[in-house]
Amino acid sequence: MRIVLFGPPGAGKGTQAQRIAAAYGIPHISTGDMLRQAVAAGSPLGLQVQEILERGHLVPDELIGEVIADRISQPDAAGGFLLDGFPRTVPQVAILERALGAKQLDRVVMLVVPDAVVEARILGRAQASAGVEGGAARADDRIETIRERLRVYKQQTEPVAEVYRQKGLLAEVDGTGTIDEVFGLVIGILGGARG
Repeated sequence: MRIVLFGPPGAGKGTQAQRIAAAYGIPHISTGDMLRQAVAAGSPLGLQVQEILERGHLVPDELIGEVIADRISQPDAAGGFLLDGFPRTVPQVAILERALGAKQLDRVVMLVVPDAVVEARILGRAQASAGVEGGAARADDRIETIRERLRVYKQQTEPVAEVYRQKGLLAEVDGTGTIDEVFGLVIGILGGARG
């Protein structure tokens, strides 16, 4: 099964993506994780990405498109995958379609979470991280950066939903429930989970 999962920052995409990928026996491909690994490695791409992320902006399509095309061509993704964090813009939809070739997506799931809930979740995550001995909040968990990320999401990513709605692939899921409740809604839409 080839699935795209998206929603605003703080919607719980990472948590749900891991559970969905495990349920279907497919790799969870997180662009955020791949980009954070590049930042941590201090590579030229990582340094470029770090500057972009610290401003709360999105990584340019051409950069992320190359990363995704390479990843979904790997053997472990031959039977399907879950993309978390891509496509984030309408032009990236076309990049993904080119990368998929004759293959098609099975479903696009959008987690819907109000801004106030997003802000509370991310700020709570930041406080929890800072409270752990030796832990530090992510640099992108400041309220100003959260609001900028939400603005960018609404301007650039929400239009992706309309593209997939017109293709008959979009399923909107209320992301405000518990982790188990949201997972149950997603599996109900996708159907056919293994085990």
